[in-house]
Amino acid sequence: MRILSPFDQIFGAADNFLRSIATTPPSSRPYPAKVIAEASLSEEEKKLSAALMRVNHSGEVAAQALYQGQALTARSPETARLLKEAAAEEADHLNWTARRIEALGGRPSLLTPLWYAGAFALGAIAGRMGDRISLGFLAETERQVEQHLMSHMERLPLADQASRAVVAQMKEDEARHMNSAVDHGGADLPRPVQLAMQASSRVMTGLAHYI
Repeated sequence: MRILSPFDQIFGAADNFLRSIATTPPSSRPYPAKVIAEASLSEEEKKLSAALMRVNHSGEVAAQALYQGQALTARSPETARLLKEAAAEEADHLNWTARRIEALGGRPSLLTPLWYAGAFALGAIAGRMGDRISLGFLAETERQVEQHLMSHMERLPLADQASRAVVAQMKEDEARHMNSAVDHGGADLPRPVQLAMQASSRVMTGLAHYI
């Protein structure tokens, strides 16, 4: 892997920031809901689905920032590569959730720059703590996201098969990222850190649901 200069890394991080919050990045994989016809949903069902997908979109913006921050401060090229591969799949999720929000007549969170900035800072700090801690942070993040997506599968309207297909594929990807991080030596995080991560996640998802 070619080692980037500090300037290249800074410009790369800035580019990722703009692509994550100002545009919809292209998807490298087929859209999970491509062959699923839009269901006839009530206004309340549309509103609920759009809110849940807005929360998921906000989470994917944060994931982009988190993994970019971790990759920037990773100790080894192998860890940086693993983090960037996870970020690439999360970019697919960003595309898919944006498409669902648009199809449902909703809008992304107005706080996406805040989600990105906060997650990037956390990622950079995690990376500075060493690769085992950073990968452990990745594994715990993905574990909590998988649980979060499972709860969305329970809340999404049964008729909204398009949103459910997107969330199901995202959930599968998150589980794979978690297992990969563990397999590459990710450390178990202390319980207080896990609880703090859960608390910050609840704040973000609660705000993104409405704002």
